[in-house]
Amino acid sequence: MKIFISIIVVLLVLVGVFLWQCDAGWCRFGGVALSPTPSMTATPSATPTATPHPMIRVTSPQPNAVVKSPLTVKGEARGNWYFEASFPVKLLDANGNQLAIIPAQAQGEWMTTNFVPFQGTLTFSTPTTATGTLVFEKDNPSGLPEHDDSYSIPVRFDIPQQNVKLYFYDPTKDNTMCTQGGLVSVNRTIPVTQTPIQDTIRLLLKGELTSAEKSQGLTTEYPLLGFELTSVSLQSGVLTLTFKDSQNKTSGGSCRVNILRYQIEATAKQFSGVNSVRFMPETLFQP
Repeated sequence: MKIFISIIVVLLVLVGVFLWQCDAGWCRFGGVALSPTPSMTATPSATPTATPHPMIRVTSPQPNAVVKSPLTVKGEARGNWYFEASFPVKLLDANGNQLAIIPAQAQGEWMTTNFVPFQGTLTFSTPTTATGTLVFEKDNPSGLPEHDDSYSIPVRFDIPQQNVKLYFYDPTKDNTMCTQGGLVSVNRTIPVTQTPIQDTIRLLLKGELTSAEKSQGLTTEYPLLGFELTSVSLQSGVLTLTFKDSQNKTSGGSCRVNILRYQIEATAKQFSGVNSVRFMPETLFQP
C-alpha cells in the first residue's frame, strides 16, 4: 500500500512540474520543448511604422499619412540636433529623387540638450510615385560622417490619377500570326503628370502582368535588358520615341520584333494627337 501511495505522489509531482513549464509559454517534459502555448504566439504588425528616435519626435505628418504641397512638418528635437537653430528636412519620392529640401526652424531656444519644437513647410511639384519618404537630418557642420544622423518616416502622396491602356499579346487571338490582331489592352492607373505618354510607355516596358492576365493567355517579352526610353517628341501628329538598346535586345525574328513594336505603337496611339509612331534609332526592331 505504501509503495502504491509513493507512486501516486511521484506522478502528481511530475504532472505539476509539466504544467508549470507550460504556463511559462512552452510545454516541456524531460527537458524537451513540445509546443508553444497559443497565448504566446506573436501576431506580426500589419502596418509598418517609423522606428522611434531618441533625439527627434515628429508630430506631423504621421507615418504613412497622405500628404500634398505645401507640406508643413512639426515636431521637436533635442538642441544638439540643430545648428544655428535649424536642420535639413528632405522629401524624396519612391525612387529616391529629391522633391524638396528646407531648413526646419527651432521654435525656441536651441542651445540646450532638451527637446525644442521645430516647424517648416515644403513645397514640391506633383510626384510621379505614389509613395515617398521624409528625411529629418541632424545638422552636421563638421561634415564628419561619425556625426551624421537622421530620422525617416514613410508618406503617401495625394496626387490625381488617370486611366491608361497597355497593350500585350495573346497568340490565340490571331493564331500566332504575329499581327496586331493579337494585341489585347489592359487597364492601368498612373499619376497625372506633364508627360503621360512617356510615363505610359515606360510602364509598358516594365512588362508587368497580373496573375489573372497571365492566366488569360496574355504574354510579353518586356522588360528587355538594357532597353529604355530616353526621349519623347510629338510634332504634327508624329510621335518620335528615342530608345537606348545597349544589349541589342530589339533584334531577332520578324514575328518577335513586330510584336514588340506593335505593343509600343498601340499603347502610344491611345493618346490624342498621336497619328503615327517613329522609332529612333531606325535600327530598332529589325529582323
